[in-house]
Amino acid sequence: MSDPFARVGIVGEDAQDVPDDRALTPDEVRRLTLHAQGFLGADGRRGGVTGVLRRLGAVQLDTISVLARSHELVPYARLGPIGRERVEQAYWDPGRPAAFEYWAHAACLLPLEDWPYYAARRRGLLASGRRWHQVSQQTCDEVLARLASEGPLTATQLGGAKAGGPWWDWSEVKIAAEWLLDTGQAVCVRRVGWRRVYDLPERVIPAALREAEPSDAECLAYLVGVTARALGVATHADFTEYQRLNWYGPKPGSADRLDKAAATAGLTPVTLAGRAKPQRAWADPAALAWLDTGGRGMHRTTLLSPFDSLIWDRKRTLRMFGFTHSLEAYVPKEKRVHGYYTMPLLAGGRLLGRVDPARSGKTLIARQVTLEKAAAAVPMARALAEAASWVGCDNIVTERIGPSPLVQPFLTALKAEVG
Repeated sequence: MSDPFARVGIVGEDAQDVPDDRALTPDEVRRLTLHAQGFLGADGRRGGVTGVLRRLGAVQLDTISVLARSHELVPYARLGPIGRERVEQAYWDPGRPAAFEYWAHAACLLPLEDWPYYAARRRGLLASGRRWHQVSQQTCDEVLARLASEGPLTATQLGGAKAGGPWWDWSEVKIAAEWLLDTGQAVCVRRVGWRRVYDLPERVIPAALREAEPSDAECLAYLVGVTARALGVATHADFTEYQRLNWYGPKPGSADRLDKAAATAGLTPVTLAGRAKPQRAWADPAALAWLDTGGRGMHRTTLLSPFDSLIWDRKRTLRMFGFTHSLEAYVPKEKRVHGYYTMPLLAGGRLLGRVDPARSGKTLIARQVTLEKAAAAVPMARALAEAASWVGCDNIVTERIGPSPLVQPFLTALKAEVG
């Protein structure tokens, strides 16, 4: 690997002489994040689905499917109604994989070229000896032997994922396969349906990536750079949450260690103004350059997956948008406030409302629509109409809408969109 840090601009640990910190207002931080995440300006559409993945650094996976699964909703939110088959092909092209699955913010799709920089995480998990389950070395050896002799296999083909108990009660081969994935002895670069296909790294990871062994400090610097590139500007807490640095493998350690990693990554120190106490953060220089040229561009109007990286950090979402976001899929039905799979509405760079959607045949059902302000009525109607068309629905039915004064403006706008 001739330039292992090229994607995030790492320049070396001696590049720490920086001018006085630049102050960023809350509005500038919000605009930087929207641009970095691909929702403001034309840059977010470059490179298609794989471009989105590389821009974000991680796309979270989840089994829940309402309009579509979250890994489909993420590129849709930025690119518009592209074909869903194109999304799947871009992620899991069996002839030329662009991504692998691993632990980042959660279980995520990650750019294939980032494989070396999760080595610290793989080493940390291996040193711990386990993640959730006790691992049988004998079963691990058997799984590896079968992958070597038979080629890529799903857990079902290996002998079954379940042990017969609750959903988390994995079989021995499933535990072994996941442990091999955790420690880099196996890899997943494609799925069949919603089933992981386990393979050997030497078959699918290019040798230059597979043989690289960056140090823990190099891995941290790289992931800090990925996070800043994805968010535009990030605090210590943002670095930790975006990659869940405190969950897997070596912990990020002190604030000084994060600052050193950020400087190594070539990031620019900034101060977040507009708070009771100004806070130190680090910005992507390219994002600051965009801001300095005027920071202009069209805002995307769209519905967001609850697992979208723009909003997966609930505290940052509240701080940046004044919007309380939570997933209520695992909350008892009678205790839900906004619905099972609430999708926030992004319009004009603000979170203006939310909807709990469902599908019945070719009808999109808006089970609960919540509009935060009057300006949300028309954008919500447009976003619902676009989403319905994308998933092949030709009709939209609404159930609960609130607050009451906005019901009629929203229904009028929806009728204008869908007829």
